[in-house]
Amino acid sequence: MAAEPVVRNRIDRRRERTRNALLGAARKFLSEGRSAVSIQEITDAADVGFGSFYNHFTSKEQLFDEAIRSVLQVYSEMRDGIVEQYEDPAEVFAVSFRMTGRLQRQVPEMVRVLLNSGMSVLLRDEGLAPRARRDIIAAQEQGRFEPMDPDMAIMAAGGALLGLLQLLDARPDADADALADEMTFHMLRMFGMNKRTAQKLSSSELPPLPQL
Repeated sequence: MAAEPVVRNRIDRRRERTRNALLGAARKFLSEGRSAVSIQEITDAADVGFGSFYNHFTSKEQLFDEAIRSVLQVYSEMRDGIVEQYEDPAEVFAVSFRMTGRLQRQVPEMVRVLLNSGMSVLLRDEGLAPRARRDIIAAQEQGRFEPMDPDMAIMAAGGALLGLLQLLDARPDADADALADEMTFHMLRMFGMNKRTAQKLSSSELPPLPQL
């Protein structure tokens, strides 16, 4: 009887490795904008058997959705760990925006997964959008931001962020820190913050970016 849990754990670990390999292959294809690949190409890239695919996912679409979700989960955990030391929701928004811009230089492939997902990534219930929405609403309620429809605010800020990430991806020699801070300044001004305060929040010292 004692051997049974050991066997089960070994099987579970093998299944987890296979699933992670499929997700890794999916993220790579998505980062390259190759969503039209076949399941055979995915399993070949993951170095797993074709039949293994259906032990984990019902379709390519489900795999790609989970791959995007996994990227957003990594981002969310990183972001939440960084901003937990801040109480001002406007500062939380600013720090999140600035550090997300910097993230492009550290994990460009992960960022390309989001870029190739387009604006629809802002409509998902995990990752970027719900956190920004919460911060924006809290900042409005505390008088740090002027009133604005939350959905419109999310699309405006999210569109600017994706535009920044796309620019940084296209210009590998650009100063990511400076551009991220400049875009953050303009976002804060758009939300009604005065120039002096926006400048302060977009140029203050940031905590170190964790290695992903």
